[in-house]
Amino acid sequence: MNEAAAPNFTSLLYQVEGHICTVTMNRPEKKNALSPALTNELIYALEMARDNPEVRAIVLTGAGDCFCAGGDLTQMGGQKSEIPQRGGFPELILTFPKLGKPVIAKVRKYAMAGGLGLMCACHFAIAEDTAVFSTPEIDRGIFPMMIMAYIFRTVPYRKGMEMILFGERWDAKRAEEIGLINKSVPSEKLDEEVLAWANRLAEKSPVIVRMGLEAFYKQWDMNLEEAVPYLSKMLAQCFTTQDAKEGLMAFMQKRKPKWTGK
Repeated sequence: MNEAAAPNFTSLLYQVEGHICTVTMNRPEKKNALSPALTNELIYALEMARDNPEVRAIVLTGAGDCFCAGGDLTQMGGQKSEIPQRGGFPELILTFPKLGKPVIAKVRKYAMAGGLGLMCACHFAIAEDTAVFSTPEIDRGIFPMMIMAYIFRTVPYRKGMEMILFGERWDAKRAEEIGLINKSVPSEKLDEEVLAWANRLAEKSPVIVRMGLEAFYKQWDMNLEEAVPYLSKMLAQCFTTQDAKEGLMAFMQKRKPKWTGK
C-alpha cells in the first residue's frame, strides 16, 4: 500500500523513523478498545508498513497508559472507519503472518480480551512490570473464540486453558514465566527496551527476515515429513540472495555486513 496515498487515520497514529514504524492505537479515553474503525485502520497501517521498503521492524502500542482493553462492546457493528473497509478482527489477526516483518507489542497497563489476542499475534511482547493480562470473556457469558488461535500458539495448553476458563488477571511476572510475553521491565524503562529490540531487529537483512517469517508460518502446522523438505528448499533460496552472499563475505572479512534487501 502506497504511503503517499495514505488515508487520514482517525483512531491511530502512524510514524516511521529510520527503519522502525510505530503504530499507536489512539483511543486512550476508551483504553484503546478495538472499535470497527480502529480495527480497520490497523489493517491499513500494518499493510502500509509491510509495503514500505524502509521499514524493517514494527512497534504496536497504545496511546495513554494502556495497550488495549479488548473489543469495544458499545460499538459492535456500530461506527465504521472513514476509510474503505479492509476487514474486521479476523482479517486483522490474519494480517500478521503476511507482513514479512517482525512486530513488537509494547504493553502498558492492560492487554485484555481482544487486546491480548492482538498482543499474541505480534512476534514479540515487552511489557511494563505492572501490566496485567486477562481473557475475561468467560465471565461475560462469552468465550474467547478467535483469540484462542493465537493464545494456544503462544503458551502451553494447560496454561492457556487456565487463563481462558478462569478469566483471572495475571501479572507481568506470571505472563513472562509462561511465555505469554518476552520480557517485563520497569515502566520508565519500557520505551528504551522496546526501541533497543526494534533497532536490533532492524539491523538484520530485511529479505532474509521476510523469507524466514514466511517459511515459519507456512511450516507452522506441517508435520515433520512435510516441514523438513520445505525448509530445506527455503534454505537453498536464502543462499541465492545478495544479502546471504554479503553476509558470508562479511563474516570471512570480519566486518559488518551491508544489507541491500535483495
